[in-house]
Amino acid sequence: MRFDQIITDLKNKIYHPVYFLYGEEAYYIDKVSDFIEKNILSESEMTFNQMVFYGKDTDITTLINTARRYPMMANHQVVLLKEAQNIKEIEKLVHYVENPLKSTLLVINYKYKKLDKRTKLYKALQKKTVLFESAKLYDDKIPAWIHDYLKNRNYELEYGVGQTLTDFLGNDLSKIVNELEKLIIVLPEGSRKVTAALVEKNIGISKDFNNFELQRALTRKNSLKANRIILYFCKNPKNNPLTLTLASLYIFFSKVLVYHFTKDKTKTHVASILKVNPFFVQEYQLAARNYSTGKLANIISLLREYDLRSKGVRNASMSDCELLKELIYIILH
Repeated sequence: MRFDQIITDLKNKIYHPVYFLYGEEAYYIDKVSDFIEKNILSESEMTFNQMVFYGKDTDITTLINTARRYPMMANHQVVLLKEAQNIKEIEKLVHYVENPLKSTLLVINYKYKKLDKRTKLYKALQKKTVLFESAKLYDDKIPAWIHDYLKNRNYELEYGVGQTLTDFLGNDLSKIVNELEKLIIVLPEGSRKVTAALVEKNIGISKDFNNFELQRALTRKNSLKANRIILYFCKNPKNNPLTLTLASLYIFFSKVLVYHFTKDKTKTHVASILKVNPFFVQEYQLAARNYSTGKLANIISLLREYDLRSKGVRNASMSDCELLKELIYIILH
């Protein structure tokens, strides 16, 4: 079941006996679990009918016995198992899953791991429960996710800021949301737009010297600006690691290559193929005019090579700064 469907059902008081939430992305697991913990029972009902266990501190027998209790002066009881990846003998949960108590909402938070789909437990969960996998989002999908998150809150995002935040924060959604909420709090009165200037002031990411601006400089073959950004990166290596820059450029130039081979070049179609906001399509159009398919294939090969060299392969002495300078020179010439 999808995340939005689970939340919709819960809001409509459509409950299921078991919710097994698992996967590498903790954000959605926490959102579902927190909603159930805070909204199913009234404050007075929670006293006797809501129990929270932690995987390291309990055992599967205690959990099952608690789930089989009937609620006291309430229609339901809620039993939450957090950090379920740490509980021993979780496969024994199958005995409860096959015949759960309808008045109990048993919520299992099984984070950062996947279940073996060959097991009896997994097959029972598929048939009998709300089974939700919270998969990690790839880096190239994060900027659009940030845009949608703010849009759903009725806020705007300045062009390029989503990529800047992604480069700096990575793909941990909980961490990203935490920073976005901080930005919303410090927005000037009456403003609904998260800008690069706001991000620089409150998070410390330069609005002029970041991977997104480097992409823009390379797209326009602006050597002066590209070299200014590289110089800034070299002076601030901790906030601008070479690995992230290479990954960002790899994603960008790979999408430019895809653009070249896309027959339908209407903005909407290209946006759906590249999985970017339609507003960003113009960047790929411009890059495609400045870089041929042959040059792009060469750039992608170079990015792989310099990634290996940054890790010490066929590189005895060059620093990350020197590698980046050399790479950008080759890309531009």
